[in-house]
Amino acid sequence: MKKDTKHFRADIVNKTLAYIYKHIDSNITLDELAKLNCISKHHFHRIYKEEMGENLFERISAIRLQKAANLLISNRYSTISEIMQLCGYSSHSSFIKAFKNRFTFTPTQWKKGEYINYSKNNLAFDEQINDDFFAIEPLLKVVPKRVCAYIRHKGYDLSVTRTWERLMAYAYEKKLDSTIQIGIFHDNPVTTFYNDCHYVAAIEVDSTFTSTNSISKLEIEESLCAIFHYEGVYGDVVKLMVYIYNFWLPNSGYEAKTLPPFAIYYKNHFLEENNRFSLDFYVPIMVV
Repeated sequence: MKKDTKHFRADIVNKTLAYIYKHIDSNITLDELAKLNCISKHHFHRIYKEEMGENLFERISAIRLQKAANLLISNRYSTISEIMQLCGYSSHSSFIKAFKNRFTFTPTQWKKGEYINYSKNNLAFDEQINDDFFAIEPLLKVVPKRVCAYIRHKGYDLSVTRTWERLMAYAYEKKLDSTIQIGIFHDNPVTTFYNDCHYVAAIEVDSTFTSTNSISKLEIEESLCAIFHYEGVYGDVVKLMVYIYNFWLPNSGYEAKTLPPFAIYYKNHFLEENNRFSLDFYVPIMVV
């Protein structure tokens, strides 16, 4: 495959997934995704399936359900109907059926705490979280939009190291002088197997950046965020996420948005030899 073709196809996939995550509360159609990529519906659908090895609408459904499962845990004051609509479902019955097929429990059972049993039985979930998380006082502020160059990665594990190395090699070759490294976390490990969680390795760039070499461009939207500063070792970031979504958010007076959380690394454990990190973890929130 020629480099131009490889870049073209990667850009289609990245642009499509970014659009789906941004518009997950709406009815996303094949027509609008094909139009977004300026190609025919047939051509678009074939490229996506060949590149990703999955059916497009099964992927959209999976994203909707992962978002719903997370919000049912963190958003104590939202009704099931409100969460359903935030995740793009218009039919209550179809949502309940799809959710139970995916997670065994109904949304009502899940919201009442059955997600804990699901996690224990299906994810080898570690309930132990660091005691010092409870002492963190998050900073609440409106965080402006950021423009990033990025690579997608599947899995919250040490294989992310190779993705970060590739991104930093690209930054060196293209003489990008940004030192701001950002990790975007699309899935909650309480509800999703680690190897199925979707991660983005990114560096901040200016708005004139043009994507090349299968490296794409995205915007992190402006949002009110709760910002948690933490320093630790590999594995602690996932535990921090568990603390935020299972303990802090339900008792905070705030609720999570469908926007993904992200970390700004001061010391990136995927690039450091000693596996230690220092970061600010940003959680997009709204007032109850």
